[in-house]
Amino acid sequence: MLDPETVPRYADLPHILVVDDDDRIRDLVSRYLNEHGFLAFTAANALEARTLLKDCVFDALVLDVMMPGEDGVSLAGHLHRTSNIPVLLLTALGEVEDKIKGLEAGADDYLPKPFDPRELVLRLQAILRRTPKAEEKGTKMRIGPWLFDPVLGELEDTQTSDTLRLTDVEATLLKALCTRPGEILSRDALAEMTGMEEDQMNARTIDVQITRLRRKLGEDSKAPRFLQTVRGKGYVLHAGSDA
Repeated sequence: MLDPETVPRYADLPHILVVDDDDRIRDLVSRYLNEHGFLAFTAANALEARTLLKDCVFDALVLDVMMPGEDGVSLAGHLHRTSNIPVLLLTALGEVEDKIKGLEAGADDYLPKPFDPRELVLRLQAILRRTPKAEEKGTKMRIGPWLFDPVLGELEDTQTSDTLRLTDVEATLLKALCTRPGEILSRDALAEMTGMEEDQMNARTIDVQITRLRRKLGEDSKAPRFLQTVRGKGYVLHAGSDA
């Protein structure tokens, strides 16, 4: 039986769900996380994960891509559409396009196998630092007809009051752009401002995330009004009213 005095400590730890069909990796990752400031739970496949997600609240998921049945990219996409849970993908796939697919599905980060558990811990800590806490409050930023809430990571349509949830990466990138509106920011500058590792937020990844942001802002990809490309230099956000 747990000592009642220890319960608050466990409750305060970040709750992480590790989903991997490989018993060895699943046990290794969960044990390491438990030893380094997390409270880890495990699932052997997406079906088990979905069952746990119905009954428990998790701060993040560590999710294998290649699993029998529903794969990790599919589950990441489902979570992106239905929740605010950040996802870190574990992938044995080395091609850049495969990693991009995971990010496009809504994952917040990826880590190729084999990996050092210490790096996994650092990446999870970085994700959780960027993930807004429920009690935090912030100022909304105007982008044309939208209001961007950098804490909740949401766009609100001021005309319809509809909201769109951004991925953690999208919200972090848009927040960086909003801090310096009207200023051209290079891809390198954006990577540094988002606080992400170079291999996470490289030029290709930034381009993909910009495209996703434009789509959510309802921009014309050929002639964007708010999030514009400056050829050879980077991107600039014009966050004025949509008069």
